[in-house]
Amino acid sequence: MNIIPVLDLMNGQVVHAKHGNRHEYLPIKSVLTNSSNPLDVAQALLALYPFKQLYIADLNAIQKTGQHQKNILEIANNFPQLEILLDAGFDNEASIKSYQSNNIRPVLGSESLISIEQYRALSSASQYTAILSLDYKDALFQGNQALLNDASLWPKDLIVMTLNKVGSNTGPDLTKLSAIKQQSKQSKIYAAGGVRDSADLEVLKMLGIDGVLIASALHNGTLSANRLSEFLNHV
Repeated sequence: MNIIPVLDLMNGQVVHAKHGNRHEYLPIKSVLTNSSNPLDVAQALLALYPFKQLYIADLNAIQKTGQHQKNILEIANNFPQLEILLDAGFDNEASIKSYQSNNIRPVLGSESLISIEQYRALSSASQYTAILSLDYKDALFQGNQALLNDASLWPKDLIVMTLNKVGSNTGPDLTKLSAIKQQSKQSKIYAAGGVRDSADLEVLKMLGIDGVLIASALHNGTLSANRLSEFLNHV
């Protein structure tokens, strides 16, 4: 199973995402660093464990209230060994091409997609490397329903993002993840939202989930370097 740390960027800082209520997000408070500067937090996460991937959500770009391209490219340039999975609210081909870099891979969030035609155009612009994120808020799918219903449209890597579970400390949405896993036989499934500890990781592994996106459990110290090493070494 792959474990991918998360940076949520808003107004120039890494913020603590909680329940998907973005207007309430506050700068991150972490046992790993006293800083909320994006580069500092990325460095702290890699000091904890040599992760191979980093997920970044540019919340201003997603909400059309600004962007963090300078910060994101700074992280990409400082850590060329990292594959950065980036959701920057991509909704046109120019936005995809503005991040063409060897170690940045676009994430297409369903909440930013209006039509299947748009999704196909963006996938093509990414040279079919894009990851699809199926976004849910309050149990409701966010985006074009046809994209949820037709698994043949899904790429090889798929994130199931349950926004109201993010930062909730209530555990992952096992029912939804199981349903998506049953619906798709060809995609790798990545869980996002609610993961608390290594026990949750073990349950997700048993479900056949291929990876997880995690923030809170890293910043509050629940998943320490030793716990990460133990888990990754025995799975």
